[in-house]
Amino acid sequence: MVDEKKIEKAVRLLLEGMGEDIEREGLKDTPRRVARMYAETLSGMDENAADHLCRTFSTESDDMVLERDITFFSTCEHHLMPFFGKVHVAYIPDGKVAGLSKLARTVEVFARRLQMQERMTGQIADALMDELDCSGVMVMVEAEHTCMTMRGVKKPGSSTVTVALRGDFEADPDLEQRFYAMLGKSR
Repeated sequence: MVDEKKIEKAVRLLLEGMGEDIEREGLKDTPRRVARMYAETLSGMDENAADHLCRTFSTESDDMVLERDITFFSTCEHHLMPFFGKVHVAYIPDGKVAGLSKLARTVEVFARRLQMQERMTGQIADALMDELDCSGVMVMVEAEHTCMTMRGVKKPGSSTVTVALRGDFEADPDLEQRFYAMLGKSR
C-alpha cells in the first residue's frame, strides 16, 4: 500500500537536494501532488488480477480471442520513470471466456506497479492461464521507455517489444503466426 505521507517527505528531501526552495509558490504543493500521483499510478500493487478474471461466461468455442491495442502506462522500477505503449492479448478458451474489459483490467493491475516490461508481459500471460484455465495464451507488449528516450542514450521513438507464450501458443508455431497476422505484423 502506498504511504502518501512518506512520499511527501521524500519529495521534500528530493527537492531540497536539487537546491530548490520548497516554500516557493510553484513547489509548495508539489510533494502532496506527487504523493497522490504515485498513489494513483501504483494502485495495482494492492490489486489481484484474479478479482477481475473470476467472472467468466461458458463457451463451446475454442477459437482464438484477441484483444489488441490495450494502452497502458507503467513506471520503470529502475529509474522511476514512465514507460507506456500497447498490449495485445490472445487466448484459446477451454470452456469459458472472460469479458473483454476484464483483459484490459488485468493489464492495468500489472502496469500500475513498479515494473519491468519483461516481467509484466509474463505476469499478464500467467494470470490468464491460471484464472481462465485456457489452453494457450500469447501476450505482446510494445512500449516506449522514457528512461531510454529522455536520458542516457536519448533515443526518442525507439520501442521495446516483449512476448510471452504459454500452452498451445508455445507448442504450435502456426497459432503464433496467426496471432501476428491478426495484428498485421510479421515475425
